[in-house]
Amino acid sequence: MTAELRIRRYEPRDADPVWTLHEWALRDAGTDPDDVPGVDDLRRIEATYLDAGGSFLLGVRSEAASSIGRDRGEVGQQGTEEANQRGIGRGNGTEDHEPELARCRPPRVDDGVLVAMGGYLPCAADGNDGERESGPGAAELHRMRVAPTHQRSGYGGWLLAALERRARTAGFDRLLATTAARQQGAVRFYPAAGYTETSRSTTGEYELIDFEKSL
Repeated sequence: MTAELRIRRYEPRDADPVWTLHEWALRDAGTDPDDVPGVDDLRRIEATYLDAGGSFLLGVRSEAASSIGRDRGEVGQQGTEEANQRGIGRGNGTEDHEPELARCRPPRVDDGVLVAMGGYLPCAADGNDGERESGPGAAELHRMRVAPTHQRSGYGGWLLAALERRARTAGFDRLLATTAARQQGAVRFYPAAGYTETSRSTTGEYELIDFEKSL
């Protein structure tokens, strides 16, 4: 792992920065956060993830390192590269977002700036068993986000690897992920990390792709 990035567990004091990163990533991908349903989990991360046997991790950089990264031109052009699962980050980024993106900065946390985040839930706790044949021992990834100014830096991959290690240690044997077909960054991201496409479905105007990886 690059020395500039530190991955740690979510703490209650991170609540506001997490929400800021969530909304920023969606807007950069061309999605209005107000149009995305079912985001109460981000307001109750301890209860939804940690108390339910899941995990939620943050990728944090020092402010100095983050500034250097921006000066080197680490701004992504394809929205939420490591996009979230069902119902999130489905917009198509446009050039109209570039001036706003250039003015944005990752939200501050006590130990630096928040540039990546994501978690997983046991499938039973998530309530998706009726939608998807997950079986025992499976967990599903949620809320995978990388700050638009720090995409294509490998941070999504480092965060995903850390979540996989935690899930394996916790006794899970598979991780699932779902993304919209139009979210091309995520469609490339998961297979590159060893995930296999298992099915496709349609919800409203969105084609959804399910992925799975054995741990």
